Amino acid sequence: MRAAQVTRLDGPLAIEINEIDEPTEDGPFGPQILVDVHAVGASFPDLLLSKGEYQLKPEPPFTLGVDFAGVVRSAPDGSGFAPGDRVACVGPYGGAGEVAATGPDNTFPLPDNISFEQGAALPMNYLTAQFALAERAGIREGETVLVHGAAGGVGTATIQVAKGYGARVIGVVSTEEKAAVARAAGADDVVMVDGFLAAVKELTGGVGVDIVMDVVGGRLFTDSLRSLAPQGRLLVVGFVDGSIPEVKVNRLLLNNTDVRGVGWGEYAMRRPGYMTRQWRELEPMMASGVIAPPIGATYDFADFGQALQDMDDRKALGKSVIRVR
Repeated sequence: MRAAQVTRLDGPLAIEINEIDEPTEDGPFGPQILVDVHAVGASFPDLLLSKGEYQLKPEPPFTLGVDFAGVVRSAPDGSGFAPGDRVACVGPYGGAGEVAATGPDNTFPLPDNISFEQGAALPMNYLTAQFALAERAGIREGETVLVHGAAGGVGTATIQVAKGYGARVIGVVSTEEKAAVARAAGADDVVMVDGFLAAVKELTGGVGVDIVMDVVGGRLFTDSLRSLAPQGRLLVVGFVDGSIPEVKVNRLLLNNTDVRGVGWGEYAMRRPGYMTRQWRELEPMMASGVIAPPIGATYDFADFGQALQDMDDRKALGKSVIRVR
């Protein structure tokens, strides 16, 4: 079968589409589900893996692919899945082939109203958003959520999950093109990153927001803290800006605010069944249409590396997806 592989750690444009053996049902940790892959989502871990900069460091050659969607080819008894089932899957890597092996805890039923391309955009970003908002922030209906990087994959996922929980959402973006993406994803208001603090204060009548979802970090961090209402929670998800900010804790004391880390993968992978419970929480939102992942761009399988390069160049809007079939 064809697979998108890292053979040397020279970044996304060094990724090769190679012919390798198909996986088998017998995996290192027991029987596996085999999936005929239709689409793979381009993810930030894929980009880091291609450079050898991810916390997991498999030895090349290895197959990329964190998020993918397709049709079950075979499944072990008791897995809860059967041949022909439409599924979305997530794993550390290995899904970017024509056939992928996965486990029941990493496999989720894909509703008929969600396409394979959207399915490949769902698992990592939407489970991260659900974990951040519900588990870490304790979101409540009627709260206001500020989303940095609101036109990206995690950003659009956070907008939709927050709306599913009954929140008001303010998106922060850098261009009008990205503002249109955030609005289409469901943001109630969208502001430009330059001067976002003043804009947020105006939109909230000077009160501030209850939750900030921050994938950017860097220079925006202090103003994100200042944008919080009393007892607000700032969620640290990533550092797209490239620099890791520091917190002056007196800011937290004065307004009874929190800074909370969001490490979904580490948390979820250590708790069997946790991701399945998350998915069930999201299923009503998928059924209602609140969750409908916006696909920014689609690529042919041969262009897997280019999809990641465009992400690295910050050209991606929404979630980029690679078609396999």
